[in-house]
Amino acid sequence: MKKTVLLFSGQGAQTVGMGRDLFERYPTASRLFKEADSILGLDLSKVIFEGPEEKLTQTEYAQPAIFLMSWVAMKLLQESIPGFEFQGAAGLSLGEFTALAAAEVFSFEEGLILVRKRGTYMQEACDATQGGMAAIIGLPEEVVREICAETETELANLNCPGQIVISGESSKVVSACELARAKGAKRALPLAVAGAYHSSLMRSAQSKLKDALKEVKITVPTIPVVSNVTALPHEKNADVIRDTLVRQVTSSVLFESSLRWLIDNGFTRFVEVGPGTVLCGFLKRISKEVEILNIADTVSLEKTVAILNQVN
Repeated sequence: MKKTVLLFSGQGAQTVGMGRDLFERYPTASRLFKEADSILGLDLSKVIFEGPEEKLTQTEYAQPAIFLMSWVAMKLLQESIPGFEFQGAAGLSLGEFTALAAAEVFSFEEGLILVRKRGTYMQEACDATQGGMAAIIGLPEEVVREICAETETELANLNCPGQIVISGESSKVVSACELARAKGAKRALPLAVAGAYHSSLMRSAQSKLKDALKEVKITVPTIPVVSNVTALPHEKNADVIRDTLVRQVTSSVLFESSLRWLIDNGFTRFVEVGPGTVLCGFLKRISKEVEILNIADTVSLEKTVAILNQVN
């Protein structure tokens, strides 16, 4: 049997209206959306389904919204294929928290509350700084590292071959883009984000997240969950998991290396659960050999379930 990984979406994948078709068609989805509203004490479902986009994009709403949407997608997959099992999990930044919840490190309720707090703390850090991010396309990692050193910016995401995201003070990110173009980058594109995620400008969020994590009951993962910080599975130690999640706020996201660890360790089927197909796109740039599926709406759910039913 193929070893299967669930991949969980990160911030930026959110779109107004995501999950509405699942909510309207599947009682489990409807129940989970309503449950999330009750847990958080706010009408998150309305923000997800109706927007406005500016509100959904705010970190404090985007993070719990994507966590919820990804959880719904996973639960519908499990409901549609009784006995379905996955042997590994990973997620991009925020998605790592969903992956940990999927591995029973903490509950859905605790995870939802935690990512809402994380989003709020990161939004506060954004508001207190003048930060930005940019995607650098078509340059080797070592060249981007040189650019960062020269412009006092930082590597935020190493997503896949030829795509690296940098982070830092807005004016310095602009300078880094100019230098990247001069060094032959195919594209150097500032991103429409609220701040400098995964950089030292997020440091103020770390102490708050550390305190929030102290209140969360953490157990060891039931399956390997690859850490963004180390590109290795989380250790089976609650304190180390907490520390790694705090470090993740300012550390580079080693997503390409995380996917390569999974491939090198025999995982051959990857299912992205949650809005969008960004992670599928990264994976296609890394390997032509693995099977790549996704669940983001009713159509993709039915397609993925049909494929998995043929082979399981």
